[in-house]
Amino acid sequence: MNQSVIELKNIRKEFVSTKHYPGFKGAVKGLFTKETETKVAVDDVSFSIKEGEMVGYIGSNGAGKSTTIKMMSGILTPTSGTCLVNGIEPYKNRKINAKNIGVVFGQRTQLWWDLPLSETYTVLKEIYEVSDEDFKERMNFFYEVLELENFIHSSVRTLSLGQRMRADLAAALLHNPRVLYLDEPTIGLDIVVKDRIRQAIREINEKYNTTVILTTHDLVDIEELCNRIIIIDAGKKIYDGNLLDLKRSYGGSCSIHFEMKEVPNQDKVQAIHVLSEKLECEINKKKLSVSFNKDDFTVAEVIGKIMANMEVTDVQIKETELTDIVKRIYQNGAEAV
Repeated sequence: MNQSVIELKNIRKEFVSTKHYPGFKGAVKGLFTKETETKVAVDDVSFSIKEGEMVGYIGSNGAGKSTTIKMMSGILTPTSGTCLVNGIEPYKNRKINAKNIGVVFGQRTQLWWDLPLSETYTVLKEIYEVSDEDFKERMNFFYEVLELENFIHSSVRTLSLGQRMRADLAAALLHNPRVLYLDEPTIGLDIVVKDRIRQAIREINEKYNTTVILTTHDLVDIEELCNRIIIIDAGKKIYDGNLLDLKRSYGGSCSIHFEMKEVPNQDKVQAIHVLSEKLECEINKKKLSVSFNKDDFTVAEVIGKIMANMEVTDVQIKETELTDIVKRIYQNGAEAV
Protein backbone atom coordinates (compact mmCIF):
# COMPACT_ATOMS: atom_id res chain seq x y z
CA MET A 1 0.00 0.00 0.00
CA ASN A 2 1.37 3.40 -0.98
CA GLN A 3 2.54 5.59 1.87
CA SER A 4 1.52 9.21 2.25
CA VAL A 5 4.12 11.60 0.88
CA ILE A 6 2.21 14.72 1.98
CA GLU A 7 0.60 15.15 5.40
CA LEU A 8 -1.15 18.36 6.42
CA LYS A 9 -2.65 18.52 9.91
CA ASN A 10 -4.66 21.56 11.01
CA ILE A 11 -2.56 23.94 8.93
CA ARG A 12 -3.30 27.63 9.45
CA LYS A 13 -1.65 30.63 7.81
CA GLU A 14 -2.20 34.21 8.92
CA PHE A 15 -0.86 37.36 7.31
CA VAL A 16 -0.50 40.41 9.54
CA SER A 17 -0.31 43.80 7.85
CA THR A 18 -0.35 47.44 8.93
CA LYS A 19 -3.72 49.10 8.62
CA HIS A 20 -3.77 51.97 6.13
CA TYR A 21 -6.24 54.85 5.95
CA PRO A 22 -7.23 56.81 2.86
CA GLY A 23 -6.35 60.44 2.15
CA PHE A 24 -3.92 62.90 3.71
CA LYS A 25 -5.47 62.62 7.16
CA GLY A 26 -5.16 58.89 6.95
CA ALA A 27 -1.48 59.19 6.03
CA VAL A 28 -0.85 61.46 9.04
CA LYS A 29 -2.77 59.12 11.33
CA GLY A 30 -0.64 56.25 10.06
CA LEU A 31 2.49 58.04 11.32
CA PHE A 32 1.25 57.92 14.89
CA THR A 33 -0.71 54.68 15.04
CA LYS A 34 0.44 51.18 14.27
CA GLU A 35 -2.83 49.36 13.98
CA THR A 36 -2.59 45.99 12.33
CA GLU A 37 -5.08 43.65 10.72
CA THR A 38 -4.89 39.89 10.38
CA LYS A 39 -6.04 37.97 7.35
CA VAL A 40 -6.49 34.21 7.59
CA ALA A 41 -5.49 32.72 4.23
CA VAL A 42 -5.63 29.03 5.22
CA ASP A 43 -7.77 27.92 8.14
CA ASP A 44 -7.40 24.49 9.80
CA VAL A 45 -6.79 22.49 6.60
CA SER A 46 -5.90 18.80 6.88
CA PHE A 47 -5.36 16.14 4.21
CA SER A 48 -2.90 13.45 3.17
CA ILE A 49 -1.78 12.49 -0.33
CA LYS A 50 -0.31 9.11 -1.17
CA GLU A 51 2.62 8.38 -3.43
CA GLY A 52 1.63 8.30 -7.10
CA GLU A 53 -1.70 10.10 -6.61
CA MET A 54 -2.78 12.88 -8.96
CA VAL A 55 -4.92 15.32 -6.98
CA GLY A 56 -6.77 18.41 -8.16
CA TYR A 57 -6.57 21.22 -5.58
CA ILE A 58 -9.03 23.90 -6.60
CA GLY A 59 -10.85 26.96 -5.33
CA SER A 60 -11.88 30.43 -6.44
CA ASN A 61 -9.39 33.30 -6.54
CA GLY A 62 -8.19 34.12 -3.03
CA ALA A 63 -9.42 30.81 -1.59
CA GLY A 64 -5.98 29.85 -0.25
CA LYS A 65 -4.69 27.45 -2.94
CA SER A 66 -1.41 29.18 -3.67
CA THR A 67 -0.73 29.79 0.03
CA THR A 68 -1.12 26.07 0.71
CA ILE A 69 1.20 25.18 -2.18
CA LYS A 70 3.78 27.68 -0.92
CA MET A 71 3.72 26.08 2.53
CA MET A 72 4.12 22.61 1.02
CA SER A 73 7.01 23.81 -1.15
CA GLY A 74 8.76 25.52 1.78
CA ILE A 75 8.32 29.13 0.64
CA LEU A 76 6.00 30.01 3.54
CA THR A 77 5.94 28.92 7.18
CA PRO A 78 2.57 27.91 8.68
CA THR A 79 1.26 29.99 11.57
CA SER A 80 0.21 26.75 13.25
CA GLY A 81 -0.31 23.10 12.39
CA THR A 82 1.99 20.52 10.82
CA CYS A 83 3.07 20.16 7.20
CA LEU A 84 5.17 17.16 6.20
CA VAL A 85 6.39 16.43 2.65
CA ASN A 86 8.43 13.26 2.23
CA GLY A 87 8.65 13.08 6.03
CA ILE A 88 10.22 16.53 6.53
CA GLU A 89 8.92 20.00 7.28
CA PRO A 90 9.59 21.92 4.02
CA TYR A 91 10.20 25.36 5.57
CA LYS A 92 12.74 23.92 8.04
CA ASN A 93 14.61 21.85 5.44
CA ARG A 94 14.36 23.91 2.26
CA LYS A 95 17.41 22.46 0.48
CA ILE A 96 16.44 18.85 1.12
CA ASN A 97 12.83 19.60 0.21
CA ALA A 98 13.86 21.32 -3.04
CA LYS A 99 15.59 18.13 -4.22
CA ASN A 100 12.39 16.14 -3.75
CA ILE A 101 9.89 18.47 -5.40
CA GLY A 102 9.29 20.03 -8.79
CA VAL A 103 7.21 23.16 -9.35
CA VAL A 104 5.66 24.58 -12.52
CA PHE A 105 3.94 27.97 -12.43
CA GLY A 106 1.96 28.79 -15.55
CA GLN A 107 2.77 32.51 -15.37
CA ARG A 108 6.40 32.23 -14.24
CA THR A 109 9.43 30.39 -15.53
CA GLN A 110 12.49 28.86 -13.88
CA LEU A 111 14.41 28.88 -17.16
CA TRP A 112 17.29 31.25 -17.90
CA TRP A 113 15.93 33.77 -20.38
CA ASP A 114 19.05 34.29 -22.52
CA LEU A 115 20.49 30.78 -22.44
CA PRO A 116 19.77 28.10 -25.02
CA LEU A 117 17.40 25.53 -23.54
CA SER A 118 20.04 22.80 -23.73
CA GLU A 119 22.42 24.83 -21.54
CA THR A 120 19.65 25.51 -19.03
CA TYR A 121 19.20 21.77 -18.56
CA THR A 122 22.96 21.31 -18.21
CA VAL A 123 23.03 23.91 -15.42
CA LEU A 124 20.07 22.25 -13.67
CA LYS A 125 21.81 18.87 -14.00
CA GLU A 126 24.74 20.21 -11.99
CA ILE A 127 22.56 22.00 -9.42
CA TYR A 128 20.56 18.85 -8.69
CA GLU A 129 23.60 16.53 -9.05
CA VAL A 130 21.95 14.35 -11.68
CA SER A 131 24.24 11.61 -12.99
CA ASP A 132 25.20 11.50 -16.68
CA GLU A 133 23.29 8.24 -17.14
CA ASP A 134 20.09 9.54 -15.51
CA PHE A 135 20.34 12.84 -17.38
CA LYS A 136 20.58 11.09 -20.73
CA GLU A 137 17.69 8.71 -19.90
CA ARG A 138 15.40 11.54 -18.77
CA MET A 139 16.21 13.84 -21.66
CA ASN A 140 15.42 11.02 -24.12
CA PHE A 141 12.11 10.56 -22.31
CA PHE A 142 11.37 14.31 -22.53
CA TYR A 143 12.25 14.32 -26.23
CA GLU A 144 9.68 11.59 -26.72
CA VAL A 145 6.76 12.84 -24.59
CA LEU A 146 7.32 16.62 -24.75
CA GLU A 147 8.90 16.83 -28.23
CA LEU A 148 11.72 19.14 -27.10
CA GLU A 149 14.14 18.30 -29.92
CA ASN A 150 12.67 20.90 -32.30
CA PHE A 151 13.66 23.80 -30.02
CA ILE A 152 16.26 22.37 -27.60
CA HIS A 153 19.01 24.67 -28.96
CA SER A 154 16.86 27.83 -29.05
CA SER A 155 17.22 30.51 -26.40
CA VAL A 156 14.33 30.61 -23.94
CA ARG A 157 13.33 34.15 -24.97
CA THR A 158 12.52 32.92 -28.49
CA LEU A 159 10.19 30.11 -27.40
CA SER A 160 6.43 30.27 -27.83
CA LEU A 161 4.24 29.96 -24.74
CA GLY A 162 3.47 26.32 -25.52
CA GLN A 163 7.14 25.48 -26.04
CA ARG A 164 8.14 27.26 -22.83
CA MET A 165 5.52 25.39 -20.79
CA ARG A 166 6.81 22.06 -22.10
CA ALA A 167 10.37 23.17 -21.36
CA ASP A 168 9.39 24.27 -17.82
CA LEU A 169 7.74 20.91 -17.18
CA ALA A 170 10.91 19.10 -18.24
CA ALA A 171 13.03 21.39 -16.03
CA ALA A 172 10.84 20.64 -13.01
CA LEU A 173 11.19 16.89 -13.61
CA LEU A 174 14.86 16.68 -14.55
CA HIS A 175 15.89 15.57 -11.04
CA ASN A 176 12.99 13.06 -10.86
CA PRO A 177 11.19 14.62 -7.87
CA ARG A 178 8.77 12.54 -5.82
CA VAL A 179 6.24 15.39 -5.79
CA LEU A 180 5.26 17.72 -8.63
CA TYR A 181 3.26 20.91 -8.00
CA LEU A 182 1.50 22.26 -11.08
CA ASP A 183 -0.05 25.74 -10.89
CA GLU A 184 -2.09 26.50 -14.04
CA PRO A 185 0.24 24.44 -16.31
CA THR A 186 -1.96 24.87 -19.41
CA ILE A 187 -2.99 28.52 -19.02
CA GLY A 188 -3.16 30.35 -22.34
CA LEU A 189 -2.31 27.30 -24.43
CA ASP A 190 -4.16 26.08 -27.52
CA ILE A 191 -6.07 22.80 -27.49
CA VAL A 192 -3.35 20.75 -29.20
CA VAL A 193 -0.59 21.85 -26.79
CA LYS A 194 -2.87 21.39 -23.78
CA ASP A 195 -3.59 17.84 -24.83
CA ARG A 196 0.14 17.15 -25.33
CA ILE A 197 1.01 18.45 -21.85
CA ARG A 198 -1.79 16.44 -20.22
CA GLN A 199 -0.59 13.30 -21.95
CA ALA A 200 2.98 14.04 -20.85
CA ILE A 201 1.88 14.45 -17.21
CA ARG A 202 0.03 11.12 -17.37
CA GLU A 203 3.07 9.34 -18.81
CA ILE A 204 5.40 10.90 -16.23
CA ASN A 205 3.08 9.77 -13.44
CA GLU A 206 2.94 6.24 -14.84
CA LYS A 207 6.69 5.92 -15.52
CA TYR A 208 8.09 7.50 -12.35
CA ASN A 209 5.08 7.17 -9.97
CA THR A 210 5.34 10.92 -9.40
CA THR A 211 2.80 12.43 -7.02
CA VAL A 212 1.06 15.34 -8.75
CA ILE A 213 -0.85 18.22 -7.11
CA LEU A 214 -2.64 20.28 -9.73
CA THR A 215 -4.17 23.70 -9.13
CA THR A 216 -6.07 25.14 -12.06
CA HIS A 217 -9.23 26.92 -13.15
CA ASP A 218 -9.38 24.72 -16.24
CA LEU A 219 -11.58 21.89 -14.98
CA VAL A 220 -10.92 19.87 -18.12
CA ASP A 221 -7.37 19.46 -16.77
CA ILE A 222 -8.85 18.09 -13.55
CA GLU A 223 -11.19 15.67 -15.33
CA GLU A 224 -8.45 14.46 -17.68
CA LEU A 225 -5.78 13.93 -15.02
CA CYS A 226 -7.20 13.57 -11.51
CA ASN A 227 -9.32 10.96 -9.76
CA ARG A 228 -9.39 12.91 -6.51
CA ILE A 229 -10.33 16.52 -5.93
CA ILE A 230 -9.87 18.83 -2.93
CA ILE A 231 -11.87 22.07 -2.86
CA ILE A 232 -10.89 24.99 -0.66
CA ASP A 233 -13.08 28.04 -0.02
CA ALA A 234 -12.23 31.08 2.12
CA GLY A 235 -9.26 29.19 3.52
CA LYS A 236 -11.26 26.13 4.61
CA LYS A 237 -11.35 22.69 3.01
CA ILE A 238 -14.95 22.03 1.99
CA TYR A 239 -14.58 18.87 -0.11
CA ASP A 240 -12.06 16.04 -0.36
CA GLY A 241 -13.02 12.97 -2.30
CA ASN A 242 -13.36 11.04 -5.52
CA LEU A 243 -14.24 13.03 -8.63
CA LEU A 244 -16.98 10.57 -9.60
CA ASP A 245 -18.47 10.78 -6.09
CA LEU A 246 -18.60 14.57 -6.40
CA LYS A 247 -20.51 14.25 -9.66
CA ARG A 248 -22.90 11.68 -8.17
CA SER A 249 -23.52 13.71 -5.01
CA TYR A 250 -23.83 17.20 -6.46
CA GLY A 251 -24.50 16.60 -10.13
CA GLY A 252 -27.93 15.01 -9.81
CA SER A 253 -29.64 17.08 -12.48
CA CYS A 254 -29.85 15.88 -16.05
CA SER A 255 -31.39 17.17 -19.27
CA ILE A 256 -32.47 15.24 -22.37
CA HIS A 257 -33.00 16.91 -25.72
CA PHE A 258 -35.41 15.29 -28.18
CA GLU A 259 -35.74 15.99 -31.87
CA MET A 260 -39.29 15.10 -32.96
CA LYS A 261 -40.62 14.07 -36.34
CA GLU A 262 -43.28 16.77 -36.28
CA VAL A 263 -44.38 19.68 -34.10
CA PRO A 264 -46.47 18.15 -31.29
CA ASN A 265 -50.14 19.12 -31.05
CA GLN A 266 -51.63 20.55 -27.87
CA ASP A 267 -52.87 17.18 -26.60
CA LYS A 268 -49.37 15.70 -26.74
CA VAL A 269 -47.88 18.76 -25.06
CA GLN A 270 -50.45 18.45 -22.27
CA ALA A 271 -49.69 14.74 -21.95
CA ILE A 272 -46.05 15.56 -21.27
CA HIS A 273 -46.89 18.10 -18.58
CA VAL A 274 -49.16 15.74 -16.70
CA LEU A 275 -46.56 12.95 -16.62
CA SER A 276 -45.02 14.44 -13.50
CA GLU A 277 -44.64 17.78 -11.78
CA LYS A 278 -40.96 16.96 -11.31
CA LEU A 279 -40.25 17.03 -15.04
CA GLU A 280 -39.42 20.45 -16.49
CA CYS A 281 -40.29 20.60 -20.18
CA GLU A 282 -39.53 23.22 -22.79
CA ILE A 283 -40.81 22.93 -26.36
CA ASN A 284 -39.57 24.91 -29.34
CA LYS A 285 -41.13 23.74 -32.60
CA LYS A 286 -39.78 20.20 -33.15
CA LYS A 287 -37.37 20.35 -30.22
CA LEU A 288 -38.21 19.23 -26.71
CA SER A 289 -35.92 19.68 -23.69
CA VAL A 290 -36.69 17.79 -20.49
CA SER A 291 -34.83 18.53 -17.23
CA PHE A 292 -35.10 16.42 -14.07
CA ASN A 293 -33.29 15.16 -11.00
CA LYS A 294 -31.85 11.65 -11.25
CA ASP A 295 -33.09 10.94 -7.73
CA ASP A 296 -36.63 11.15 -9.13
CA PHE A 297 -36.22 9.39 -12.48
CA THR A 298 -33.74 7.34 -14.42
CA VAL A 299 -32.76 8.46 -17.92
CA ALA A 300 -34.45 5.35 -19.34
CA GLU A 301 -37.74 6.20 -17.58
CA VAL A 302 -37.82 9.73 -19.00
CA ILE A 303 -36.99 8.61 -22.53
CA GLY A 304 -39.64 5.92 -22.26
CA LYS A 305 -42.29 8.41 -21.11
CA ILE A 306 -41.57 10.80 -23.96
CA MET A 307 -41.34 8.17 -26.69
CA ALA A 308 -44.63 6.66 -25.57
CA ASN A 309 -46.32 9.95 -26.42
CA MET A 310 -44.29 11.28 -29.34
CA GLU A 311 -42.43 10.12 -32.41
CA VAL A 312 -38.77 10.92 -31.77
CA THR A 313 -36.03 11.06 -34.42
CA ASP A 314 -33.01 11.93 -32.24
CA VAL A 315 -32.04 12.02 -28.55
CA GLN A 316 -29.18 13.82 -26.78
CA ILE A 317 -28.44 13.30 -23.07
CA LYS A 318 -26.57 15.98 -21.12
CA GLU A 319 -25.33 15.22 -17.62
CA THR A 320 -24.37 18.00 -15.21
CA GLU A 321 -20.80 18.97 -16.01
CA LEU A 322 -18.05 19.36 -13.42
CA THR A 323 -17.83 23.04 -14.36
CA ASP A 324 -21.44 23.60 -13.30
CA ILE A 325 -20.98 21.73 -10.02
CA VAL A 326 -17.83 23.62 -9.05
CA LYS A 327 -19.35 26.95 -10.12
CA ARG A 328 -22.24 26.32 -7.73
CA ILE A 329 -19.81 25.42 -4.94
CA TYR A 330 -17.76 28.58 -5.58
CA GLN A 331 -20.91 30.70 -5.46
CA ASN A 332 -22.41 29.13 -2.34
CA GLY A 333 -19.27 28.04 -0.48
CA ALA A 334 -19.55 25.33 2.16
CA GLU A 335 -23.36 25.51 2.06
CA ALA A 336 -23.30 23.84 -1.36
CA VAL A 337 -21.38 20.82 -0.07
